[in-house]
Amino acid sequence: MTNLVTNVESTVEAHPDEPAVVYEDYEADYQRLWAEIGGFAAGLSEVGLGVDDRVGIYLPNLPQFVVAFHGTLQAGGVVVPMNPQYRSREIEHLLADSGAKAVVTLADLAPIVESVREDTAVETIITVGEADVGTEFGSFCGEPQTDIVDREGDDVAVQPYTSGTTGQPKGVLLTHENLRSNAEMSVSIVPDDITPGDRQLGVLPLFHIYGMTVVMNATLFGGGAYYPLPSWDAQEAMGVVEDAELTLMHGVPAMYNDVINQSNAESFDLSSLRMCGVGGAGIPVEVVRQFEELYDAKIYEGYGLTETSPVTQFNTPERGRRLGSIGKTLPGVSCRIVTDDFEDIPPVSEGPVDEDDVDLDEITGELVINGPNVMTGYYNLPAANDEAFTKVDGRRWFHTGDIGYHDEDGYYYVVDREKHMIVSGGYNVYPREVEELLFEHEAVADAAIVGIPDDRRGETVKAFIVKTQDSDVTAEEIKQYCLDSLAAYKHPREVEFVDELPRTTTGKVQKFELRATDTDE
Repeated sequence: MTNLVTNVESTVEAHPDEPAVVYEDYEADYQRLWAEIGGFAAGLSEVGLGVDDRVGIYLPNLPQFVVAFHGTLQAGGVVVPMNPQYRSREIEHLLADSGAKAVVTLADLAPIVESVREDTAVETIITVGEADVGTEFGSFCGEPQTDIVDREGDDVAVQPYTSGTTGQPKGVLLTHENLRSNAEMSVSIVPDDITPGDRQLGVLPLFHIYGMTVVMNATLFGGGAYYPLPSWDAQEAMGVVEDAELTLMHGVPAMYNDVINQSNAESFDLSSLRMCGVGGAGIPVEVVRQFEELYDAKIYEGYGLTETSPVTQFNTPERGRRLGSIGKTLPGVSCRIVTDDFEDIPPVSEGPVDEDDVDLDEITGELVINGPNVMTGYYNLPAANDEAFTKVDGRRWFHTGDIGYHDEDGYYYVVDREKHMIVSGGYNVYPREVEELLFEHEAVADAAIVGIPDDRRGETVKAFIVKTQDSDVTAEEIKQYCLDSLAAYKHPREVEFVDELPRTTTGKVQKFELRATDTDE
C-alpha cells in the first residue's frame, strides 16, 4: 500500500502517546490524532466521497486542517488546498477547475463558498465553527474508520494551485510518491532527523507546499509535535518558541527579518531551536548574519517549488552551508543548469561569485530538475505540460523558470527569475492577475503591475495606472478596490498615476522602464 497516510499510521503505531498536534488548549497525541483522521475519512465515506474525489481545504493553520488533509487521503480522495486569504473570484476558479465536491472552511468563510457554489461541483460544506450553511466539523466526522484506501504511488494525492506568467492558476498534480519522497527528504535535512521530542513551529501556511511538506508532513513522519499558528505575528511566534521550547522552525525571509526588527528582539530566548530553515525567496545574507548574532541558532536556506513537492536543494548542517547559496541538491534529485538549447553550462570553481567581476550571461542558465518529487503535470493543461518539461535520454526535466549557476563543490545559486513573477514575503504574485482586475475598474484606462524592492518583503507590488478621462479616482480607492477582490499580499501597496505606459511597437508594456523610473525616484 502506498497511500501517503500510511506513513502517519506508522508513526501512530510506533509512538501512540507522543504529542502530535498542539494548539492553544488542544493537544492530541498520535493515537487521538489518528482517531480524528479516521473520523473525517468516515464522514467523507458517509456522504459518498472517496477515490479521486477532490476535497477543498480552505482553512488557516488549525488542527482541523491536519485532520482533514490526512482524512481525505485515508478515504482515497485528493486534497485541494486553498489560501484562506482568497475571496470569491479566486475561490470560484479553484473549485470549478478542480471539480471539488466538498470544502472544509471556517464558519466566517462559508458564505464565500456558498456564494460561488452554484457554479462549481461543491455538494458538501464542512465548517469549523457553527455557520448558517454546511455541517459543523465535529458533527460531520463519523465513527473512526481504520481502513485505508489503497493508492498507487503515481496516483494523485494533492492538487495545489500555482499561477503561471499569465496569472491563471494551474492545478499541480502531486502524487503520493512525490509527497512521500519529499517529506522523507525533509525529515533527513534536520541534524539526526526529526524524532519524537522535536517540536516544530507551524507558522508557514498549510495551503502552501512548503508548510505542508517540510513542516507538517515531515514532523508527523518523524514523530515530532506540530504547533500550528493561523497567522504570522513575530511576538506571538517567538513567544511560542520560548514557552514550548520548540526545537525546529521554518519560515520565509520576511519572518526572520520581522524577528530581528522587533523592538525587544534582543530579549527573545531562542536557545531551544536546533535548526531554522528558510525558503520561498532568497534571504538577504545580512538578515542571516543579524539573526545569528542575536540568537544561538543558525538559518539554513533551501529551494523548491510547488511543482517539485517542494525541496530540491538545501544547505544542511551535515554537508555544510554556504551563505548566498540555495544549497546542494538533495539525494535522489537531479539538477542541471542549461542553455536555451538544453546544453549543460559548466560550474564555476567556487561560489558565490562577485557579480561585478563576472559576466553572468556566461555562467548562468535555467535550473531544470528531475526526480521522484517532480509533479506528473498540470491538471487538464497539455500545452502547459509541453512547455514545462523537456525529455532527454528518457528523463523528463522540469523547467523551473529560474536562472542561476552552480559551483564545483555542488552548491547552486539563483540570480533571477525568468518569469515575470513578484515574490512578496514568500508568496508569488503574478502581475497579469492584478492587471486584469484593474482593467475592470471604470476609472482605469491602462495599467501595469511591477515588483519593487521592499525591505521587509523582499519585493512588493506597485501599480502604474493611466486614468480614464475626467476620472478623479485616488490611489487609496485603487488599493481598496484590489483588497476587496484579492488576497491582501497581492494588492498594490503603491499606486502611481501616469499619462501613458511605455510600450514597444508591438504594444507590449516595457516594465523594465517602469522599474527604472521607480528606482530613480
